[in-house]
Amino acid sequence: MADETNQLRVRLVTPERIFFDHAAVAVELPAKNGYFEVLYGHAPLVAELGAGDVIIHTGADLTSGGPENVQRYNVSWGFTEVLGDRVTILASDALKPEEIDVPRAQEQLARGHKEWDEAGDSADAYTEALRIINEAEAKIASAAEKR
Repeated sequence: MADETNQLRVRLVTPERIFFDHAAVAVELPAKNGYFEVLYGHAPLVAELGAGDVIIHTGADLTSGGPENVQRYNVSWGFTEVLGDRVTILASDALKPEEIDVPRAQEQLARGHKEWDEAGDSADAYTEALRIINEAEAKIASAAEKR
């Protein structure tokens, strides 16, 4: 692993379990309005997470001369706190790509499209349908990434 003096301490937790609690060189996060990347020394911030993948770059495996190690977790919603030397990710739920039930995500996507079609004049119904669609699409994309 790279020099730990310029690494972030990254912690990804849900109410059920701790998914990741180690050093990393970078973290890509799905914010509500798009992805952003955090490196050591990043300005402090708090952001709402959107649906997508948290991608944690733990550095190259120098012992084997192999490629960079990357951990990927799909999240649906939550918050992240970024400080100069650490990132805390509090997600409502998270899944490793291999844990995603693709047929269930496809059913969720179909349900979201149905709710969208039936939303009528309700802005709240459109917002909820879009949330369901975004979450399902993010799960399907994450599961496809593992292949």
